[in-house]
Amino acid sequence: MKVIGLTGSFGTGKTFVASIFKSLGGKVLDADKEAHDVIKKGRRAYRRIIGTFGRGILNKNGIIERRKLADIVFARKENLVKLNRIVHPEVIKAIKRGIMDAREDIVIIDAPLLIEVNLMSMVDYLIVVKASWKNQIKRCMKKFHITRQDVIRRSRHQISIGRKAKMADFVIDNDGAKSDTKKQVKKIWRKIYGDS
Repeated sequence: MKVIGLTGSFGTGKTFVASIFKSLGGKVLDADKEAHDVIKKGRRAYRRIIGTFGRGILNKNGIIERRKLADIVFARKENLVKLNRIVHPEVIKAIKRGIMDAREDIVIIDAPLLIEVNLMSMVDYLIVVKASWKNQIKRCMKKFHITRQDVIRRSRHQISIGRKAKMADFVIDNDGAKSDTKKQVKKIWRKIYGDS
């Protein structure tokens, strides 16, 4: 089995790239999805988040409103650090379980903060998805329904795409047509599959 770390920056198109890997037969472990799961009502992280940030982040059904939580944590760096200390260990546990349970030859860890949270030791290859800053902003505004300023503010908490690209085994340029991105992914898949 080979484990691929797939990362990029806010709005570079990792989810699309991950979907191509999945269509080729890889198992995708989505760190963002795991992060959403671990903050669900009744989970340990849920209780710790409320204890840290208060009940003002809950909706009338007692569910954490991610937009409210994001407003708090991206306003002050220390708040983001507090949240990450609660959520990241739970997400890492879930990813480790996913790797252990995998029957596929290739597992892809789709994680925007893969480098930042030191998951590099878990991967055999690092793939970085890049896109122009203009495209990143446009995609984020559309996908997350947030302002340009919000995109800039959140991106500051990630390592720059240039630095990530220098650490990568493979870089996928996701600025062109989807068919171009698919060609790049298939080429990498053949290379990694051949090595496995």
